[in-house]
Amino acid sequence: MATQVSEKQARDVAEQARESEWKLPSFCKELFMGNFRLDLIHPQPKLDRTELEKGKRFIAQLRTFLENDVDPLELEREARIPEHVMDGLKELGALGMKVPEEYGGLGLSQVSYNQALTLAGAYHGSLSTFLSAHQSIGVAEPLRLAGSEEQKREWLPKVAKDHVSAFLLTEPDVGSDPARLAATAEPTSDGSGYVLNGRKLWATNGAIADVVVVMAQVPKREGHKGGISCFILPYDSEGVVVENRNQFMGLRGIENSVTLLDDVFVPKDNLIGKEGQGLKIALATLNTGRLALPAICVGAGKWATKVAREYAAERVQWGQPVGKHEAVAKKISFIAATAFGLEAMLDVASRLADDKQNDIRIEASIAKLLGSELGWQIVDELMQVRGGRGYETAESLKARGEKPIPVEQAMRDMRINRIFEGSTEIMHLMIAREAVDQHLQVAGDILEPDVELKDKGKAAIAAGIFYGKWFPGLVVGKGQAPGSFSEFGELGAHLRFVERNSRKLARSIFYLMNRWQAALEKKQARLGRVVDIGAELFAISSTVVYANTIANEHPERAEQAKELADVFCKQARRRVDELFTALWFNDDEDNYELAMGVLDGRYEWLEEGILDPSGYGPLIAEQPDAVGETSERPEPASQLAG
Repeated sequence: MATQVSEKQARDVAEQARESEWKLPSFCKELFMGNFRLDLIHPQPKLDRTELEKGKRFIAQLRTFLENDVDPLELEREARIPEHVMDGLKELGALGMKVPEEYGGLGLSQVSYNQALTLAGAYHGSLSTFLSAHQSIGVAEPLRLAGSEEQKREWLPKVAKDHVSAFLLTEPDVGSDPARLAATAEPTSDGSGYVLNGRKLWATNGAIADVVVVMAQVPKREGHKGGISCFILPYDSEGVVVENRNQFMGLRGIENSVTLLDDVFVPKDNLIGKEGQGLKIALATLNTGRLALPAICVGAGKWATKVAREYAAERVQWGQPVGKHEAVAKKISFIAATAFGLEAMLDVASRLADDKQNDIRIEASIAKLLGSELGWQIVDELMQVRGGRGYETAESLKARGEKPIPVEQAMRDMRINRIFEGSTEIMHLMIAREAVDQHLQVAGDILEPDVELKDKGKAAIAAGIFYGKWFPGLVVGKGQAPGSFSEFGELGAHLRFVERNSRKLARSIFYLMNRWQAALEKKQARLGRVVDIGAELFAISSTVVYANTIANEHPERAEQAKELADVFCKQARRRVDELFTALWFNDDEDNYELAMGVLDGRYEWLEEGILDPSGYGPLIAEQPDAVGETSERPEPASQLAG
């Protein structure tokens, strides 16, 4: 499991990379500014024919291997990926999909890599999670981005062939706030390397890894600023102890660990980048690494469409197939249209990643955010379509002679995606920070808490003039001539909707800043809605563009693609309208006050009449400050009361 990054930490670290990265254009960044730059995603970058054929060959081999050699029921029953499956994946080269060919990998494009994860994830979630943790955030990606040539030549061929890798950042008491990282990397007195100490939690593949990436704090000292740094650590090093293999609600086949580092020596040559660059490397890794999550969600959406279609056409109630009843038909429409919309967003973002002409930080983050949220809704609706058969395990269905369709497993497996690699709440904060940064620069004076109210008014007017001058259409009365988008036919209406509402979104951000000034960063519910609006507008744009691409590349599918795109866009437009309304008419303050009352114990009597099955004990286990020591932690009030 990858660690989430807090808004503050993301802000501090991202500042170091922004100057160069912001020179590249970004469709979503412009979208939040009210500038509908369709030219940045349309026409889509063409796929290299050689790369495309290479990807197709590998995916065909992977499909054959899964069908012939992998039993999803066995994997679920044993709660492990069998050794013969691991060996088969290694033999296929699946561990090196993203590793360049010059270092012994397959060198697949981002598009092909995501298609492989879509296939594997639909067959069993643990397979795609294993492959993704190994190469989306494991050793290969940080090395590819920031490693030295010597490091690449030593380690990339190994992780491409048979060395399983993992990423060790999270700690038992450190999740979304890595600034509190407790693991240490003390430089040795002779300067030959570092000694690592600490405990790492939730490292996917950490129970079976051969080599890992570790994040640890290097102390500040004369001539060295220290800070969180990134190390390559062979897992057979003395002092590395896998203390526990964690078990979860879903993804039962993953090898997720609690790992103790007890005076572990790593040579200085194993430092990736420089001291203090650890979080910068981690964030850069996640820029494209996050695309693995929506790829897995797309797989779930495609599979859910198939299951819903087959079952709803065969299951008869009240004289007709259940799919013909409007209440069920609505769910099927949502599943199919959303699967298409998610695939469109993934395809647009992946092609941009391969093209390398755009800054895709926001696009990848939005694909992860919306993919995980809508993917969860897809599986939830599929459960409702299948009814009791959805809630029943695949093993049980098979035992009584029915097709073992694992909907309940899919629901368990999918739920983690709203938490993996940045929870929805953290993603809202990160994207909001990126999305409104230019707004903050334009209207910075308004947000200064020590500016007098009358001066804030003057600043607002000045900023309004600035907006009107540099971003026509953001200020009421400064409308732009709308585009016709005639080449998209009937779908052009959805692009006109995006164009209008991107300007409305930019104005809304400006109004929010003027209304709450510096306190806006605490209005997380409103910022979340701002991000969700932008996400839906990106999804609509991607869907129309993708439908147009399909019409050009597969003319025989043009009409069907248009139908799927049209319904998805209509559903997304309804969500946008609701979000704009809730931006100003909501119960956010009431909710916050009530939550504070709950935390203060004001409503503790509401908990009477139940017995907590978890009994007593610490909510978070005591952690060592250093090996052999434990930190003092106050007992939770509920435990003291007991």
